[in-house]
This record gives sequence, C-alpha cells and structure tokens, in this order.
Amino acid sequence: MRKPPEMFDRDFEWSELVRFATHPAPEPTLGVVSGRRRQGNTFLLDALCRATGGFYFAATEATEAESLRQFGVALARHLEHPAPYRFAQWEEAVATLMSLPAPGGAPLPVALDEFPFLARTSPELPSLLQRALGPQARRTGTPIRLLLCGSALSFMGSLLTGTAPLRGRASLELIVPTLDYRLAAAFWGIDDPKLALLVNSVVGGTPAYAREFTLGDAPDGQADFGAWVQRNVLNPGRPLFREARFLLAEEPDLRDTALYHGVLSAIAAGNHSRGGIANYLARKSTDLGHALTVLEDSGMVTREPDAFHGKRSAYRIAEPILAFYYAVMRPEWSDLERPGRAHEVWVREQPTFLSKVVGPHFEQLCRTWARWYATPATLGGRRGRVGSGTVADPAAKTTHEIDVAVFGSEEDGRRTLLAVGEAKWNEPIGVRRLRRLEHIRGLLRGRTDIEVENTRLLYFSGAGFTDEVRSLAATSDSVQLVDLDRLYHGS
Repeated sequence: MRKPPEMFDRDFEWSELVRFATHPAPEPTLGVVSGRRRQGNTFLLDALCRATGGFYFAATEATEAESLRQFGVALARHLEHPAPYRFAQWEEAVATLMSLPAPGGAPLPVALDEFPFLARTSPELPSLLQRALGPQARRTGTPIRLLLCGSALSFMGSLLTGTAPLRGRASLELIVPTLDYRLAAAFWGIDDPKLALLVNSVVGGTPAYAREFTLGDAPDGQADFGAWVQRNVLNPGRPLFREARFLLAEEPDLRDTALYHGVLSAIAAGNHSRGGIANYLARKSTDLGHALTVLEDSGMVTREPDAFHGKRSAYRIAEPILAFYYAVMRPEWSDLERPGRAHEVWVREQPTFLSKVVGPHFEQLCRTWARWYATPATLGGRRGRVGSGTVADPAAKTTHEIDVAVFGSEEDGRRTLLAVGEAKWNEPIGVRRLRRLEHIRGLLRGRTDIEVENTRLLYFSGAGFTDEVRSLAATSDSVQLVDLDRLYHGS
C-alpha cells in the first residue's frame, strides 16, 4: 500500500501502520499510537482509514452522553445508515464497533483518535475494550484492527503499563516523533545550515509549525530570521505566540501549573540539576520529584544521566518552542501582549536567545549527530551510548563540563570512551579549546572504570575554526572538526 504522496517522510510509521492494518489474522487486534500534538498523528490515521476503507473517529472534549452521540453519528455515516446509532452506554457502543462487518473478510482498521478525551469521562472504556479483545473475541470476533491514538503522552504511556487493563493486548505500540533537525530543514525547505539551526532552535521539528501555524512563511535568508520570529512567534495575532502555554494546558496531569511553569523557567535559565532548579524556585529539592516526573512522562522534559557520575542527572527541555517561550517570551510577556512591541523585545532579548536557547540547542544537535550520523571511522569505533557530563579536576578545585561523550563497548565493568566533544555555537574554536579537551582526557586516565587510551576529540562550532586548529586536525584522525555543513550533511 503506497504512502500518500503528500505525506512527508514517516516511511517507518506508515509501513508499521499498514502492516498492522492488513495483518490477515481472523481475530481483532489492538494498536496504540501516540505522539505530541501537531506531529501528524491524525493525518497518518485518517490516511490509513481512507486507503483501507476503515472507520476513523476523532473524539472531542465532551461529556459521556455527547461523546456517545457523536460516535453514533460518525458510525452511522461510515456505514451509510439512514439514522444515527443511539448508544446509552459505551458497553453497547463497543459491542457494535467490534462486530462491524469486514468487507470480503478483509481486516477493517478502526481508529479512535484523541482516545484520552473518551477515557477521561468514561474511565471504564479501557476495561470494556479489554473484554472485547479477550478470548471470546478471538473465537467469534471479526478482524477489527483497533487503533487507539492520543497526544496526552502521560496517559497514552500508562495504557499498556503496570496493571492497566490493556497491558499485554497490543500488537502495535507506535510513537510518532518530531522530525529530527535534518528532516526539519528539508521540510521547511531551508538549505542554509545556519538558518536551519536557528529556525530549529525556535520551533523544532513539529510539522504543523511550518504549515498551519505560519501559513508556510519561512525566513528568506539569515537576514530575515529576526523579522520572521517577530511576525510569527512574537506576534500576538499568530498561533505560535501562545503555543507553549497551550502545550501545558493540554496535559491532563499538569494540575499545579504555577509549579510546572516555574520548573520549566528554571531549566530554560540554565539550571539543569534538581538542586539548581530547587534553588531557582526557593524550594526544597524533594518538593520537585513529582513535578519533574510528570514533565518527563508528558515528553516536555528529558532527564539525562551524567555520563561520568551515575547518581547525577541533567534536566533539559525537550520541545524547542517551550525553551524559547520560557527563556525569551515569558519574562517579556506583558510587553509582548501589546501589539507593536515585538521588535523592541527581540532586540533586547538577543543575548538571552543566543546563550539560553541557541547555545544549548546546538549542543543537543551535536549529541544527536554523534549518536545517529557520525560513522565508526569518525568516532574510532562503534558507538553505544552518547551523553554529556562533568569531570572533576581536583588540582584546580573545579569541574569541567563535557558537551558530548561517546561510549563504545564495555568489558569487565570498564567502558571504552570513544570520543569527548566540545560545542561552541558563536565562538571560533582555537588552540585553547583544543588543549582543554586534551586536559580533560588526561584527567580521565586516572579512572579505573573508563578506557581513554584511544579517545578522540570532537570539536563542534557554528563559527568555524582557527587555521592552527585546522592544521592540527589535518594531521591526525584523533581530532575531528564538525562545522555546520558537516553537522547537517556530513558523517
């Protein structure tokens, strides 16, 4: 089954959905599809149902009675019944759904989009579906391919875990991710790596932001980038202006919104440890456990273990539009709400944007490059885990941050450190930076749990390298230079 020509990328997701939808088994099967809003989840499911003649139903925030009424109308329309079904309860609706006729005995895809809206007002629904997919259905049911989809990641993640009724029932568990930075550049149609990175640092890889939210308005070169931000993101008349706030409001588990806003603001300001976040909010570290867990489960924050200290972790904002909002927009919100102030705010917030948004985002893309695009020839071996971390320097009574740490194999509790890297967005890398990583590599030689004999040095820069550094790199594979062109197009 061919992917619709208007669908960008999503080859893996489409193939998995088609494989599930056309599976020839005679019994009903369950699939779960999740992903943040605006990633194209609905487009995927709708396209699948159109291609296969399946039934697609998009739930809304409504009472149980209203949802049943909407469901009955949609089902009757799909079956071309002259009158809508009138279901008094979901038990009856599920029984009707799971007995839909399959034309010619072929599998019939059924997609319930925004399933969390239905389960919130009808919490018994997962249990009803469990029963409908049970042993009796395997003997007498029709080949329904039931797809439950939702953008509330914390809820969707709990559907198949622990003691949840549907645990062990799903044959498909598909997460639709944001486009990575290279795909995002292609989707936006941006060939200039620097411009692509700047745009990505603001809106990330969410497809809807390039189309519906900006009406296809992409910056016309680097000189137009600031004006593009002002007319699309800092403009109170455009949807991206309030998008970050809506992302929080859409998550049902985020109740104490003031605390979540505070945690995200603290991380955006550069506080990545739990202690740093707590100090920023004048709270105890133990008070933040639940909030950080919920933000992780909702996909808004990631927790990355320190590559060199197992008990430490760094919290980072996962969605660029959130990082941009909390670092740049939230402190200036009262001015931004008044039309005509965008240019003034943008000029004032340039240093913050470059240091708190672009810089950390560039470091993350460098880790992504090392994880997915760098070849074994570049890294000196086959990579395993990629992260960041800190290394103690007792003699200097300080610690050094490592932006990129690439580990390979592990033998007898000793990990091979393939490479360490430093990322500087707006600073040409000279010999001083080269010597810094050499010094850190020397500090790691004293550790018994890490093998650094052949550790390579990676230098990432958005502003280039000095001639002396380029000369040194040209004579040895142990020094690798990654500029923006290599970050976007090389390996």
